[in-house]
Amino acid sequence: MQDAKEEVRSRLNIEDVIGEYVQLKRSGRNFKGLSPFSGERTASFFVSPEKHIWHDFSSGKGGDVFSFVMEVEGLDFRQALEMLARRAGVDLSLYQGDGSRELAARKKRLQQANELAATYYQKSLLSNVHAQEYIFKKRGLSKKVVQDFRLGYAPDSGDALTGFLAKKGFNAQDIKDAGLTNRFGGDLFRGRMMVPLMDGTGQVIGFTGRIIIDDPSAPKYLNTPQTLLYDKSRHVFGLSQAKESIRKSDYAVIVEGNLDVVSSHQAEVCQVVATAGTALTEQHLRALGRLTHNIRLSFDGDKAGLAATERAIPIAQAVGVSLTIISLPEGAKDPDELIQKDPALWQQAIDNAEPVVDWVIGQFAARENLSTAAGKTAFTTAAMTVIRSLRDPVEQEHYLAKIASLTDTSRDALIRKLSSVSQPERQQKHVKAVAKNDDISKPSLLDRNQDTLLAVALGDAGIQSLFGTINPSIFNGPDRKAVVAYLASHVGKTVTSVPKGLEDYEKYVTMLLLHPDVDNVDWNSENRAATAKEVLRSLNANYQKTNTKEELLRQESEARERGDEAAAAEILRQLSQLIKGEK
Repeated sequence: MQDAKEEVRSRLNIEDVIGEYVQLKRSGRNFKGLSPFSGERTASFFVSPEKHIWHDFSSGKGGDVFSFVMEVEGLDFRQALEMLARRAGVDLSLYQGDGSRELAARKKRLQQANELAATYYQKSLLSNVHAQEYIFKKRGLSKKVVQDFRLGYAPDSGDALTGFLAKKGFNAQDIKDAGLTNRFGGDLFRGRMMVPLMDGTGQVIGFTGRIIIDDPSAPKYLNTPQTLLYDKSRHVFGLSQAKESIRKSDYAVIVEGNLDVVSSHQAEVCQVVATAGTALTEQHLRALGRLTHNIRLSFDGDKAGLAATERAIPIAQAVGVSLTIISLPEGAKDPDELIQKDPALWQQAIDNAEPVVDWVIGQFAARENLSTAAGKTAFTTAAMTVIRSLRDPVEQEHYLAKIASLTDTSRDALIRKLSSVSQPERQQKHVKAVAKNDDISKPSLLDRNQDTLLAVALGDAGIQSLFGTINPSIFNGPDRKAVVAYLASHVGKTVTSVPKGLEDYEKYVTMLLLHPDVDNVDWNSENRAATAKEVLRSLNANYQKTNTKEELLRQESEARERGDEAAAAEILRQLSQLIKGEK
């Protein structure tokens, strides 16, 4: 899809796309604005129209127009490409093989069917008094939230929707593949309030139908089955409506029911989404992890909810997100009921979320009699399984102490038991990969001169000539060393975009290309060469001193091993003089 990516990129101005999310102001050849990823007050977000890149110095994030949309919308690359392709008017099917093109066309056909179904259900709501009474009066939903979530009504007849779609040119197989018919070919949803299921970009991919007249013989909720578009193990309900609030608040709340999400948004608590019941998956957390690393769960406190929460711990550890648990006040069975009572209580419950392991241990402790040997055994067996899934030894140590206190048991006994508790198979199979791109730490004061030097060198062939004989080891970190090595082997070639050979360090190179200190007084055209030579001299001197200290320490250790105390003392004297000289 590289050709498709380049075609989309060529048709879009990066400043126009980013300008829809960030208020940009011209700053020389670049644009500048406040970061959408942090609460900064001084603008450190830069966009270069010439280089088609951006960098946020407050968060360390950066890249091209696709990476920006991925970050700000919480999408994967494919979703970002599709979103920008629609904006640019690019038909992605032209860049696919026959099989992929056919599948893309099929998905597009099913999306059209679901989109028309959503519009049909919305219009049906306007003409049905009973449905309006249920939605607006009984459930107390506002017109705004009904419009935001595109709520509708499925007529209580056998073929209302299928007949409508047939007139629009959809055949029976199309409607079935879209998940809109039952096994007899009639409408799947009848006499129900319809809640569209949308992907992260807001496209309708399925539905949840809630019965509006109590009928013991009918399920209260009915969902679209698995289709080419809808996969419940990946779908996060309400993500398209919640992502801006999630990004701003830096946390997401996961609830069990779709209508809990709708009610919460009406109460203006909008960073709330839902999964299919308590079946939380790695894909769900990864989708949310693109927007925030702080996830708060509001599952039922019953046995099923406890089991689901326990299963979520190793998944969260694998994905790298932090889990906390929301406990509802006594008497509220779900967020929707609590919101109907008092929306402020729902926000208060969210604010009082408890770390997941503390909550699980508390639940286990409440279910056992910790004054008996049998109760202690059952409790510690359950708790040790959770502790075993934790990756951080300090965190394990903390909870071992807590469990020891609760059971009046020695820490040594718990450690012996911990070693006997088998690690869950899902944990053993997981291998966590860390991309080089994400392994870029915020530069220290010592590193800033190195970054500025490299930023200047990328665009100044005269400075590049200084790198021909430089040892890359005098620079800190693999990203800086890689750029130095590249410059040394490409002297005379200025760099305006991430070149081949530095793709693994895209974020760092992007930051250099937008570095704000390139044109300051010390690095202006008159001082540039002298400043570069001085920085390189200083870096080389520091490197030599470090090597000398390491060599002296090695010699001192060898002298002591052979019993030559006089030589060891002399070496320590030399080392002391070297350190004093540095000061």
